[in-house]
Amino acid sequence: MKKKNDGAIGSTMLEVAGRAGVSAMTVSRVLRNPQVVSAATRIKVRKAIEELDYVPDQAAGALSSGRSGFIACIVPSLDNSNFAETVRGISEELSNTALQLLLGYTNYSVHSEENLVRTMLQRRPEAIILTGGDHTDRTRRLLELCEAPVIQMWDTPAKPLEHVVGFSNADACGDLVVRLHECGYRNPGFIGGTTNRDTRGTDRREGFITATKALGLPADRIISSGIPPISMQEGAHALVQMLERWPDTDAVVCVSDLSAFGAITECRRRGWSVPERVAIAGFGDFEIAANNKPSISTVYVNSFGLGESVGRIVKQAIASSNQGNKLAPQFVTTEYRVVLRESTAS
Repeated sequence: MKKKNDGAIGSTMLEVAGRAGVSAMTVSRVLRNPQVVSAATRIKVRKAIEELDYVPDQAAGALSSGRSGFIACIVPSLDNSNFAETVRGISEELSNTALQLLLGYTNYSVHSEENLVRTMLQRRPEAIILTGGDHTDRTRRLLELCEAPVIQMWDTPAKPLEHVVGFSNADACGDLVVRLHECGYRNPGFIGGTTNRDTRGTDRREGFITATKALGLPADRIISSGIPPISMQEGAHALVQMLERWPDTDAVVCVSDLSAFGAITECRRRGWSVPERVAIAGFGDFEIAANNKPSISTVYVNSFGLGESVGRIVKQAIASSNQGNKLAPQFVTTEYRVVLRESTAS
């Protein structure tokens, strides 16, 4: 296709405006800020865009307007269903805008996150969403200097960069330990990773230690197995190590539902009854937790709702910026709850 004078591919904005019977400025508003245009006008403009195969040049538009139209969102994993649901929640909340998500993947590395942040800032995102509260000093400096709003999610950092949407992983795991104690378990253990690069997993371990100490239970039954996020196989190996080292362990809290599934599978392979020989709980309430046999006790996190809350803050922050204001830092605590199922006595 031939490139026209407004930087678009195909027809020009003026041609779209003529077909829709509106001004070129109205077409621009439909593309960049549709909520300020009536529904009837949006329908006419979008119909004209489709009929004329108009494809605006976003790069050229960003240069002239100072707006890129994209939101940078950095997550540690692409195959974790909780993070996938969070991204879906953000996307749903932004679906009535012209904003698009640009995803970055760190594999739980703060140094990879730093590189992604530096690269994405070159494209002038309209907001930046990060997972967790642990970042390199350089990442923090870059984000403190940028003008785009910053949202940290899935955590409650002690020193927020700006906006926060999340919950305390330590408190959530501690609540799980308390519920297990109420069910009669007195010798719990914890299975997690060998490094602290998954800070949410580290917080869950700390929550386990804090809760067991407060209840007067042994707090040192901890097996670290594999680089986070730990796999089903690592959960299986860790469970065997746990019971070999502390045979009287009666309940095991796993850092995630996947490692808990691996532990239960190992019990089945060895003929150990769950929860009679040992109770097992996970974290995250993945789909596998409810559908396994036995079903897995866990901590439910409203991942989709968390994403929706992030999306709402993004919209509020950008709207404030468009009016020449800055949105005051928001701190949203999201829902979690302990779910007891067949893998533990209720």
